[in-house]
Amino acid sequence: LITIKKALSELISRGMLYSRVGKGTFVAEAPNKIDFSKHLTIAYILKDLDNPFYQSIVKSVERNLSKNNCNLMLFSSDSKKDREERKIKDFVNMGVSGLIIGSMSHIHYTTSLIKQLRRELFPFVMVSHTEDPDICFIGTDQIEGGFMATEHLIKCGYSKIGYINGEKGNMVGNARKHGYTKAMEKHGLVVQEKFTLRMKVHRNRSDFQSGFELGKEFINLSEKPEAIFVYNDLTALGLMRSLKENGVRVPEDLALVGFDDIHQGEISAVPLTTIHQPADRIGNLVVKKLIKKISGDNSISRHLLKPELVIRESCGTHN
Repeated sequence: LITIKKALSELISRGMLYSRVGKGTFVAEAPNKIDFSKHLTIAYILKDLDNPFYQSIVKSVERNLSKNNCNLMLFSSDSKKDREERKIKDFVNMGVSGLIIGSMSHIHYTTSLIKQLRRELFPFVMVSHTEDPDICFIGTDQIEGGFMATEHLIKCGYSKIGYINGEKGNMVGNARKHGYTKAMEKHGLVVQEKFTLRMKVHRNRSDFQSGFELGKEFINLSEKPEAIFVYNDLTALGLMRSLKENGVRVPEDLALVGFDDIHQGEISAVPLTTIHQPADRIGNLVVKKLIKKISGDNSISRHLLKPELVIRESCGTHN
């Protein structure tokens, strides 16, 4: 009986059934497609709105769609893959003109649904990192960004440089690590795995909290690096908070570079040196590309935009 109730509850939440108090549960009629003929309507599916960098892309997309008299429908999957895929199907069935997919899934996968959209030539663009050559993607060159961050630390005079990676299987983190390794090798420095830490993601992802916990791990290292390139700004800021509470000074005792150039890094107690991702340009190019695809351009393109180094106080100088 409990299993049946749970199943009914799930079907009601999906809109497949509806209930009336005192009368029973009934099959819902299939929703009619909404008439979007007057203006193009774009649906944007993303994992969540907690990450400030992806908030910036959403703002840019909305601004550029408005300039083109297009509507925007926004959906957060709350980090649940099944919700994401279900909503993509819902939007397609509703008759939206195109999709922007920013699932922020850090683990490489191209779902059967994404492949189906590609086969059916449904207009969509990915803004979450993917290495699939058959997917239209617009984003930042992550390897180049990792290289720039690490080389800046090297030019500041540091040689014992560590890296904080994302969780296991994180494509973005691994791409940035590739850039880190390239910079170290170019300058004849040894990558020491004992200086490579990794985020631990709990049930509810919090990069700031992960960084804070990594601060405790850093304190217990028998040998410590002089500088660390951190996977992203939120993690770097959590690390910085933890270090401060344990008497470790930034940049005097440890230099830090982050990635993303979020506003919180600029106004932190020690302003964070970071790698800027061009969110405004990404949003602009995504809208332009999607409108072309809606007009019949089925070409596949991958735009890797060049990141920029933003130098602040968290690196200091090293003699």
